[in-house]
Amino acid sequence: MTDPGGRYVALGSSFAAGPGIPPLVDRAALRSGRNYPHLLAERLGLPLVDVTCSGATTAQLRHARQPTLAGRVPPQVEAVTADTTLVTITAGGNDLGYLGALTSAGLRGTLAGRLPEALARRLRSTVAVPAPGAFAEVRTSLAALVAEVRRRAPDARVVLVDYLTVLGRHATPATVPLTAEQIAAGREIAAGLDAVFAGAAADAGADLVVASGPSAEHGAGSPEPWIGGTALGVPVLGGAVPFHPTAAGMRAVADLVAARIGVS
Repeated sequence: MTDPGGRYVALGSSFAAGPGIPPLVDRAALRSGRNYPHLLAERLGLPLVDVTCSGATTAQLRHARQPTLAGRVPPQVEAVTADTTLVTITAGGNDLGYLGALTSAGLRGTLAGRLPEALARRLRSTVAVPAPGAFAEVRTSLAALVAEVRRRAPDARVVLVDYLTVLGRHATPATVPLTAEQIAAGREIAAGLDAVFAGAAADAGADLVVASGPSAEHGAGSPEPWIGGTALGVPVLGGAVPFHPTAAGMRAVADLVAARIGVS
């Protein structure tokens, strides 16, 4: 359990910020007021400091300023103070180009489906799997972030929350605008990212919430998706962002984190 008198600080990128889920409470960060940190804070009764920001890398959580539409924002970890009793962290995918590559491929695939095959082949893009060293760097960066959180808030409980499954078994070229090769590459990156979170949690002695497991049946193209498809709105106006958590996905993650820290 967490100290009921403490603060909850949420760190992370878009899979924590929740772009495309109303209400949009910070346009520059593409941050939803119904993302999993907000839902969890309500359940815990803790004051929330949510500095999650879409597009953030682990470096921008830990030590680098992040450029946004509102200017460059400070490293997210600076929000952690001595009275913080809970910190959640979801980041790392942007370090690997994970969702950016899938989104680009998906949007190109959607357009390609409307073109003659000769043109469609030229439009479709590949999804490259990063080298093993890139995954190792993210693991090291996440563990270093946990150490910095603990330096700033020695009594805080730190919870790493991995990514919801994007391309589960229901994702096929018939259900998502990706080729079989792109789907396979996306799954390989996701598996590597899951291992990164498990390794960083072990390295740093942090709690781990494995959202990727329970969400395996709820990826893009599934009957009850926790991940949206390739519909693209205007993000700064609250529009949909391809291959990102739905409201149902955020509720599921909040439930998983609450269960992990012992809240019914």
